[in-house]
Amino acid sequence: MNRLLLGAAAIPAALLAQQDIVAPGNPILADGRYYSADPAPFVDGETLYILTGRDEAPVGVNDFIMNEWQLLVTTDVASDRWRHYPAIAKPEAIFVWADRGRAYAGQIVKGTDGRFYLYASVVEKKSNADDRFAIGVAVADTPLGPWRDAHPAGPIISQVVPVTNRIQNIDPTISIDDDGRVFIFWGTFGRLRGMELARDMTTPAGPETTIPGLTGFFEAPWIMKRRGTYYMLYAGNDAGPHSDCTPAIYHACIAYGTAPSPLGPWTYRGVILKPVSSTTSHPGAVEFKGHWYLAYHTADAVGGGHFRRSVAIDRLAWNDDITPAAILPVLPTKRPPPSLAPTRNIAGAATASASDEPIPVQFWIKALNDGIVRQSPLPPDMWSTWTGRNPPQSWVEYRWPQPVTIDGARIRFFADQPAGSGIGIAPPAAWHLEYWAKGWKRIAARYGNAATHFEVARFPGVTTNRLRAVFGASRRGNDIAGVAVEEWEVLAAPSSR
Repeated sequence: MNRLLLGAAAIPAALLAQQDIVAPGNPILADGRYYSADPAPFVDGETLYILTGRDEAPVGVNDFIMNEWQLLVTTDVASDRWRHYPAIAKPEAIFVWADRGRAYAGQIVKGTDGRFYLYASVVEKKSNADDRFAIGVAVADTPLGPWRDAHPAGPIISQVVPVTNRIQNIDPTISIDDDGRVFIFWGTFGRLRGMELARDMTTPAGPETTIPGLTGFFEAPWIMKRRGTYYMLYAGNDAGPHSDCTPAIYHACIAYGTAPSPLGPWTYRGVILKPVSSTTSHPGAVEFKGHWYLAYHTADAVGGGHFRRSVAIDRLAWNDDITPAAILPVLPTKRPPPSLAPTRNIAGAATASASDEPIPVQFWIKALNDGIVRQSPLPPDMWSTWTGRNPPQSWVEYRWPQPVTIDGARIRFFADQPAGSGIGIAPPAAWHLEYWAKGWKRIAARYGNAATHFEVARFPGVTTNRLRAVFGASRRGNDIAGVAVEEWEVLAAPSSR
């Protein structure tokens, strides 16, 4: 790929720090040295580029710490060989009006003049707006830069330009039509906007328009065109127990809609990627050497998390038997996992249910036996009864397809209030286990209720295909706190392994 750079007028700093990556599966950057998020793929000649942000949040910090953009580059996706270019651009280095950090989602497109344009979400240093996020445009002769501000007067979109708005102006996506017309879309928190730009790639050429019709739109729009039809992919958050998107409001699916023209009318078409391991989701799709690919991010890298995400890529397929052609659901793939340490925990083989179904939409029952305990969990990392009108008693249940013999359990409670509280989420006042044997039978054991570590309950072996943990909520007077469980492990008796 270096041959592509020989004609560059300057050697970008990213070129000096490049490193080759062999990625036998997803995520592409997997060892935890660099995290990547918000992928935006694009093709130039025989090369596929993926622009990403870089997550740098320390362990336990629940915030998007993002200071720079980086590139992942390949000439053959199937080869599993990539070149990583860190720090191709930083907000304050490109835009004199931008503050440091907050290098949120961006996209690079090749303009009709042959130059590359980076549309970037950044924060203004000085602004009278309620929200200082804005969208700037940088230009370069190569995807690696050096990048310079294409609109030095300031951002092209904010809460005060080109018109007054009250949305958070992030997540830009660009469409350059066959006739050279340029359209930009952006938005988050359920509010999507679109606008035509002049051929200079920076000047508004039409009014700022609200884009309706995309069911459950939350953020991260991605526009593309195929066979005369426009497709808008986006992070959806149409949450609920019967949603085709996600049961939990903190998670997102990737959904899409179609339109006959860039500004619509848009029609919702369905979900192509179910929620992944990170709470956020962010699509980018592109055709490369005869195949379509979907890029997205997950929390699957070493040390990964909701704020330490990593880009993945998988094939995207179409159903051309209908009009407009439908995008088929994408099945996420992962690297071959390392050999697991021996364990007696058989919770992962069980199906979970709970007394408070349908589960409050901020929580996720799948968290009970997903094998993950985070240092600073978010609501979907746990099951909980909290709604503000909390029940005095509740239970969670595992059911196995065949009877199992067990002699212990480990449970990790979550609490944001101390024991004895009647508000928020507190450790249960008491809890116990029950197993099914032609009726529920209580298991005698010692049951601790701390929320700082796994509580272990041991007991003589019992054989069953159903096990319940029953909780009595913490309360003060008439006020009742919620109960929450991050992880519940069940231990097979040694003779049953």
